[in-house]
Amino acid sequence: MTESSEWLIYRGAGEPHDGMSRLPPPPPWRDFSGRDAAADGGDGSRDRRLGTHRHLAELHRPGAEELEMINAALYLRRPLLVTGSPGAGKSTLAHSVAYELGLGHVLRWSIVSRSALQDGLYHYDAIARLQDVQIAAQGGYGAAAGSPGAVEAIGSYIRLGPLGTALLPSDTPRVLLIDELDKSDIDLPNDLLNVLEEGEFEIPELQRIADRLPDGEAEVLTADGTKVRVRDGRVRCRAFPFVVLTSNGERDFPAPLMRRCIHLELDRPDHNRLATFVRAHLGDEAARAGDDLIGHFLERSRSELLAADQLLNAIYLTDAAAPPSRDRLADQLIQRLDRPR
Repeated sequence: MTESSEWLIYRGAGEPHDGMSRLPPPPPWRDFSGRDAAADGGDGSRDRRLGTHRHLAELHRPGAEELEMINAALYLRRPLLVTGSPGAGKSTLAHSVAYELGLGHVLRWSIVSRSALQDGLYHYDAIARLQDVQIAAQGGYGAAAGSPGAVEAIGSYIRLGPLGTALLPSDTPRVLLIDELDKSDIDLPNDLLNVLEEGEFEIPELQRIADRLPDGEAEVLTADGTKVRVRDGRVRCRAFPFVVLTSNGERDFPAPLMRRCIHLELDRPDHNRLATFVRAHLGDEAARAGDDLIGHFLERSRSELLAADQLLNAIYLTDAAAPPSRDRLADQLIQRLDRPR
């Protein structure tokens, strides 16, 4: 094997070998081992995506305008609409606020073209309930009041979504990240208006049988995986959640939504902010070794649409593998996102 191919794990030679034993640990944002699950209070996915909350809070240094708009949203109990290019730090903002203010882990609702308001509020699995009722009727379950066929058990088939969980009554606000709202269909931004204005929503499946439930309450699952009691089929917040809506600027939003939000436009990150971004994920040594790549990335970003994630991939790979073709490999990994198809 030549010197230029020593870093290759897969060689394309058609012969089995033990190359996997030389594969270095994955980048932090692609580590699925779950080592940080206990500290993360869940499955470790937030640390995998963004590094530890503590590290982010220590390294993330927002500018004056960013600080003002974040605090305005906190004071006014209004959603914060954060726009900017990919990798500008829109999602990181929510995690940094949650950690610094001790607001728990961030609830995340990732928007796709099929996302509807109902997905964010709650899901009722009517099919599973019907199946369990049929099994119980055939003697598969006991006929006690707490069995899956009983009216009291309806909460077992209801799970609150990220938005619904954020609106549960609590003394301190939850942090909710509604990520990439501009990917939604045309109706979702308008559908959000009433919920974000009133801070409450109803669960009709529970309201219809509230008079048959003990104290009008049903126990349901949350997006956190915990159980809470909902009275009279209504969820209403006490402390309005800190809601961060992000957008890559691919579309305009209706005026009624803009009127209800505090708008923060994030500029493209400068050299210092990108270096901070790299340090948060890969450490000081990788940031120093990749300083020239940061400069090259900034130069290209003046005329090309690039994402900071691409820079992170390039620095990690050229640092971990250190191939002789470092610059060429970095250019291949940092390809413009707006190039003609």
